Amino acid sequence: MSIGMIGSSAVILVAMALAGYAVIIFNSLVRLKNNIRKSWANIDVLLKQRNDELPNLVNAVKGYMKHEKKVLVELTKARASILNAQTLPQKARADGAITKALKTLFAVSENYPVLRANENFMQLQGRISGLENEIADRREFYNDGVTNYNTRIQSFPDIMIAKMLSYSEEALFKATEQEKKTVNIEV
Repeated sequence: MSIGMIGSSAVILVAMALAGYAVIIFNSLVRLKNNIRKSWANIDVLLKQRNDELPNLVNAVKGYMKHEKKVLVELTKARASILNAQTLPQKARADGAITKALKTLFAVSENYPVLRANENFMQLQGRISGLENEIADRREFYNDGVTNYNTRIQSFPDIMIAKMLSYSEEALFKATEQEKKTVNIEV
């Protein structure tokens, strides 16, 4: 075998190895991106389930909390905003508003012993609280996926493939400054 053939074979093998490595990077980036979409879809399902329960909750407390109309209006507005949200940041803000309104509603309900004794209200509160916990768990899973993806597309050599594919950073699902503040309860 001649030196030229050995050199050509070596170049071809290196090129094939690099192409194979690029395919592996591409596939793993696609997998990460799809996991982010799946994670968000899981959050979206839980948000829909919670939103479906909110009218039932409002109806359950209406008769008892006649002096707390502001709390119910805020919850209704927050529900409308999440139904109208189109982007992930809009949904995240609306979700935060619902969570805040629910915390206020549940805290204010402590002042109404008859409401607290209402079985329907207690079931709804338990169901919505459970959904809130599931949403929090899914947010964490989503944020882990986004962090892994963002790290990969910023790391060498993955950054080269990501730029060729026009992959950009995904946004984390995070609390707004207003959500981080404590809930004020008017009694």
